[in-house]
Amino acid sequence: MTPAQGILLIADPFLKDPNFMRTVIFLCEHQDEGSFGFVLNRPYEYTLDELVTGAEGIKLPVFQGGPVQMDTIHFLHQHPDLIPGGFKVINGVYWGGNFETAIELIKSGQIHPDNIRFYVGYSGWSGGQLTDELKEKSWLTVEANQRIVFHQPLEETWKAALRLMGSEYEMLINFPIDPRLN
Repeated sequence: MTPAQGILLIADPFLKDPNFMRTVIFLCEHQDEGSFGFVLNRPYEYTLDELVTGAEGIKLPVFQGGPVQMDTIHFLHQHPDLIPGGFKVINGVYWGGNFETAIELIKSGQIHPDNIRFYVGYSGWSGGQLTDELKEKSWLTVEANQRIVFHQPLEETWKAALRLMGSEYEMLINFPIDPRLN
């Protein structure tokens, strides 16, 4: 499957890059100029209230979206009807929108914490870079769905993404990170 908006990039079991080992990336945008997405299963060390002024009392987990621009915060959500300005990535998953509105809706209880996720930084590729990584077999690809983007628990996201690929990938699910240590 070629990279496109709404595709999951699943780290190959043997990928050793510490930024992406056993990660699942949700591609929000893919164009000739480059690609952009978020690591779905890497928790960040701080909660939202510790990072954002105005989010006091919102102890939501934040995720490390990737190694690029770690001084930015992005979000994915399921409420285009409540948060203006979001961009539809796939059915039921929207990227961004009015940040202040999102915070207020969480505070008021109108948005359940399971329906929104915040990311510090993002994963990005320049033109052709992701295509090259796919040729090198660094990533497996499959179509994303709303359930996997907001999947819980985090430590099962990589395995759940592999299951989306079909039974022929089932054996990879329990493959050790370093088979030499078995």
